[in-house]
Amino acid sequence: MDSLQIDSVMLEDTGLSLQLADGSPAYFNYYWLRDNCPSSFDRETRERTFDIFHSRNAPKPSAVKVEERSLVVDWEGEDHQSRYPLDMLASYAYGERRPDPSDLPRKPWYSDHYPDVCRVSHPLLLESNEERRRWMEALLVEGVAIVTDMPDTDEALTQTGLQIGQIRPTFFGPYFDVRTHIKPTNLAFTSKALELHTDVPAEEYAPGIQFLHCRANSVAGGLNLFADGTAVANDLREIDPEAFRLLAETEVPFYKEHDGYDMRSYQRVIELDQHGEVSGVTISQHMADIFDLPQRTFDTYYPAFVCFGKMLQEEKYVMRFSLQATECVTFDNHRIVHGREAYSATSGERYLRGTYTDRGELRGTYRGLVSEGRFK
Repeated sequence: MDSLQIDSVMLEDTGLSLQLADGSPAYFNYYWLRDNCPSSFDRETRERTFDIFHSRNAPKPSAVKVEERSLVVDWEGEDHQSRYPLDMLASYAYGERRPDPSDLPRKPWYSDHYPDVCRVSHPLLLESNEERRRWMEALLVEGVAIVTDMPDTDEALTQTGLQIGQIRPTFFGPYFDVRTHIKPTNLAFTSKALELHTDVPAEEYAPGIQFLHCRANSVAGGLNLFADGTAVANDLREIDPEAFRLLAETEVPFYKEHDGYDMRSYQRVIELDQHGEVSGVTISQHMADIFDLPQRTFDTYYPAFVCFGKMLQEEKYVMRFSLQATECVTFDNHRIVHGREAYSATSGERYLRGTYTDRGELRGTYRGLVSEGRFK
């Protein structure tokens, strides 16, 4: 069809133009309009029920008008009328991402952060949405929080994880026990020092949120070591932009090989979000595979890699503390690097039980707590 003015709407072959409530002009494609008619979404399941794949012909309007701050469209060849609030159309007029309440600015922290770490009580966490919101907001903004008053039970860890999402198994299983093992499959299962690292980088999609529930800790030594990988990466970006670029763009291999499995993945050491900001890191010297990139690449990559690894160990970044029984440290496994000092296995008992949930479920649960759904 040729361009046609109907009231304040201009019809074109592939879409229409109109003035939004604030007077600004906007264009909307006919496919997009028909696909996103408010009636396309089920109010109970909140899922799309209209399937545009079943339409015989490209959608075209037979009648259009603006009425009571809504665009009203009758569709050609269909007994169907769509009514779009102009405020709803304004949200999608310019190709901008839908606002995300979980997209909170990250707050970098340094070695002196321990007194300011967010602490929430386990009993209160189970009954208070406000406490859950405060806890999850700390995980989104600072990447770490401590749950206190945890019962000395396996169930307590499961209850805590389920406040965010489903328990996320790895090749270690749904849970893991950090204590001295007779035949360890991981350095964490010994009393040796454990360098700063992120967990399970050998998995294609490493788990997002980690939980370490301290059930006993009476040994000499074994201080927990935590550092904010985003704070270190941000500083690297300022100090050496080229090193930062190499670590943010180059994928390197990680592995976990043992009886019955051979896990492999390629990861970027520095992770960026949709804004180009540092959202996390992936690093683990005991799970870094033999780098199999062209050898000339290492002339620039290895100096950048080693520089970043040394920065992670600097005193200004590393928070040292001793996790106590009844405490559970929760943290973003794609952001927070963690380790521990060596301890004397015969000096007492040290037992931590761990598990994971996913980052996406953290964001999804947080959104559900702080915002209204669109299709209620």
